[in-house]
Amino acid sequence: MEDVLLPVIICGFLFIGMPWIILHYITQWKKSGSITREDESLLDDLYETARRLDDRLHSIERIVAAETPELEVRRPAPELPRSEVRQIREK
Repeated sequence: MEDVLLPVIICGFLFIGMPWIILHYITQWKKSGSITREDESLLDDLYETARRLDDRLHSIERIVAAETPELEVRRPAPELPRSEVRQIREK
């Protein structure tokens, strides 16, 4: 009985189960392929928060560098305009 049942289960899984799982997740992936308005606003908020935190970090580094002259302050990265950030995000 096991000699017949095991190959039937394996074949059923290979030819029915696996394609069903793969096709299911492909359709789920295609449905959520674009960014929603909520995701876009969340990304904008995260960008603003990251920019403010970066400004705070630079302020702290300047204060510490003023108190301890042997430390060197790193140069801030150039800030990208919002339009360039949106273009990078859309790629």
